[in-house]
Amino acid sequence: MRAIIKRDFKAYFNSPIAYVLIGLYMLLLGLFFNSFLGLGISDIISEFVASMSSLLILIIPILTMRTLAEDKKNGTEVLLLTSPVRVTEIVLGKFFACFCVFLVMTAVTLIFPLIVIIAGKPDIMLIICSYLGYILIGAVYISLGVFASSLTENQIIASIITLVSMFLIQNIGYLANFFSGFLNKVFLWISILDRYLDFIRGIIDLTTIVFMLSYMAVFIILTVRVIERKRWSQG
Repeated sequence: MRAIIKRDFKAYFNSPIAYVLIGLYMLLLGLFFNSFLGLGISDIISEFVASMSSLLILIIPILTMRTLAEDKKNGTEVLLLTSPVRVTEIVLGKFFACFCVFLVMTAVTLIFPLIVIIAGKPDIMLIICSYLGYILIGAVYISLGVFASSLTENQIIASIITLVSMFLIQNIGYLANFFSGFLNKVFLWISILDRYLDFIRGIIDLTTIVFMLSYMAVFIILTVRVIERKRWSQG
């Protein structure tokens, strides 16, 4: 698994993808940050991190679209499927390679809270909570993107599936308004956005962390099932 992580992580930085994504992300975040400063919003970093997470719907589909779809297109998927490496290790390797790139992108954004810390006295714990929630929801979206990439060899289709799925997940809470009783409770319970907003408010709840990790695990397990089915069909 370590070899897969290392290989895929390097692949991102051996091509323009990582640099373009980081550059685009920082440009958009710089515009958001400047607008927040102009408005004089209190707790600016928590609001800023919330805007960071909203941009993930554009960034994550591009970041994850190549994870498994590219192997299918290049024919290297056969080598992976016939190798002695377990399917779970393959999927986790792909996931963690993407997640490491995401962490690099996140580390670059720390320049913004650093500016606020130097200029004023923000709530450090609120910043930590906000970033923790951001990293967790990013992990969920990446696991979703890896799953989408396992469904097709076309990277564009994989990115579209990821984008649409992320949009639906983000708006599950709104769907609850169209139902009552049991279904209303179900939609509210599985709403990831409502739980994420707790982090933005500075609330760290162990059940919310477990919920996020469970969401991520579900998509990883689904990806493993898709790959295993292909391995058996080729066997």
